[in-house]
Amino acid sequence: MRLRKKTLVLAIIVIIIAVVPITSVGVGDMMFRSQVEQEIENMFASSGNISDKIFTHEQLNGLPEPVQRYLQYSLEEGQSYISYVRLKHGGTIRQSAEQEWMPVSGEEYFTAQRPGFVWVAKASFFPLFWLAAKDSYLVGKGDFQIKLLSLITVADAMGKETDEGELMRWLAETVWFPTALLPSEHLRWEAIDSNSAKAILTSDGFEVNVTFVFNEKGEITQLIGNRYRATEGGSYQMQRWLGYYRDYEQIHGGSVRIPQEIEVAWGDSQAVEFSYARFRITDIEFNNPTKY
Repeated sequence: MRLRKKTLVLAIIVIIIAVVPITSVGVGDMMFRSQVEQEIENMFASSGNISDKIFTHEQLNGLPEPVQRYLQYSLEEGQSYISYVRLKHGGTIRQSAEQEWMPVSGEEYFTAQRPGFVWVAKASFFPLFWLAAKDSYLVGKGDFQIKLLSLITVADAMGKETDEGELMRWLAETVWFPTALLPSEHLRWEAIDSNSAKAILTSDGFEVNVTFVFNEKGEITQLIGNRYRATEGGSYQMQRWLGYYRDYEQIHGGSVRIPQEIEVAWGDSQAVEFSYARFRITDIEFNNPTKY
């Protein structure tokens, strides 16, 4: 007879309690946090300060019309370039369409001059039990980890496909620091139509691209791309990757507009979507290259 889902979860928890001492969990959590802190420090050290540069409307000349509309909407003329970002978020997350949504809280850190990010989060699936997750792109290398109780490795992805996928994540999340979407040595735009344009990012020997969709106000409302997704067998397949941006607000003294909510999904060839992350920003700071 099959155990019901909740009964199975309880059985797993009982086993964990029996084999994993509380002291080991504490040490594991400390080691996990120490690893994250070192990666954040290394990332900030690897990217220069570009905040002496200023956004002007002349930089919009020659850009696709919807991109011009977006940059005029999201940035005030005279806005300094954003070099470093740190933010906190709440929300929900899941790993499969059959799984219930889990509450999640996280922090994320970005560099702009050299693309990089570190995301760390905890998702609670049962009282006193959690999954610790870390996702990062540092000096050309991507890394994704999930650890039960910050100790037991559940997932650990590295390699070329992960590198490329994490660089795409950085590009998708530049809406939180829009000066990174100005033309640069790393980024260029290609026109598509009056409401969409392709952003092409080159960094660390990789080239990735996504299509951004814009509304009439100038807000980026959707992202469409193709990204490697890990399969159960350990290989990777290219799959449609989607992002949705909502609830724009002015921050940084009103000089920057960013979406407060983001939702991310995978899509298949039949246009069936599997949404796996819904985040809402609770705090964001620019040009403070330190950990919370």
